[in-house]
Amino acid sequence: MPKQIIFIFLILFGFSSRTLAQYGFSHEIGVIAGPVAFQSDYGERHDFSTNTGNSGYGIGIIHYLNFSYKADCNCYTPETYFNDHFKLRSELSYNKTELKHFGEWVDADRKKLFNEQLRGMKGSTAVTNIGMQLEFYPFSIREFTATVGSLAPFVSLGGQFSFYDPTAYSTLGKLNTPATTPIKYYNATQNDGGTVWSIVSSTGVRYKLAPLSDLMLDARVQYYFSNWVDGLNPNPAIYKENKANDWLVWINVGYIYYLQ
Repeated sequence: MPKQIIFIFLILFGFSSRTLAQYGFSHEIGVIAGPVAFQSDYGERHDFSTNTGNSGYGIGIIHYLNFSYKADCNCYTPETYFNDHFKLRSELSYNKTELKHFGEWVDADRKKLFNEQLRGMKGSTAVTNIGMQLEFYPFSIREFTATVGSLAPFVSLGGQFSFYDPTAYSTLGKLNTPATTPIKYYNATQNDGGTVWSIVSSTGVRYKLAPLSDLMLDARVQYYFSNWVDGLNPNPAIYKENKANDWLVWINVGYIYYLQ
């Protein structure tokens, strides 16, 4: 399935590059990478060690449609508010996170079977994403493009389609047995992959490194419309603390090059 997503991205990228070029839009390509904090059913809610411990990494390639500049004539497009303040970003990304329980219930001084079972539960999830975001720049894109050393803050909103591949296991033995699994997690794990839609929102800033290249810092929140992305889903009707779907925070840095 990830190979199919990559294939779809390449088709869409090629289609947009050829088709939209006739309208005079210019293109930008880039790479991004950075740490991911995955918010899931592993660990204790609102616990700092959970938020920092269940972390991984993300990488991606990105493509922008720049509406303010026409590549076919090396000139600016007609000046409109949309052209000078918005860019359309498409993305193919991958993130992976190792997961386990954190918080007071897994402290080493707690010796009950329940605590031992929690300490033994481990997991991971790998997610491949493809999607688009519309980025809004409150200041002029034209002025930023023309000034080396300038900054361009932005916010964005969009959607992504993802393939997830979770793994759940216990160091004590096979899950879903009285010796290994707390009752809360009986029949609440899966190791089967699936697909899911998500909403993505980010806040970031670009730095004009050179006339044809930028550096980018981006902080993203991605909310999945599923609670199975991490492979763990206790009954939300009983365990209210686990009713939220899975989501993540991704801080990434990127390098962007302007195609002409």
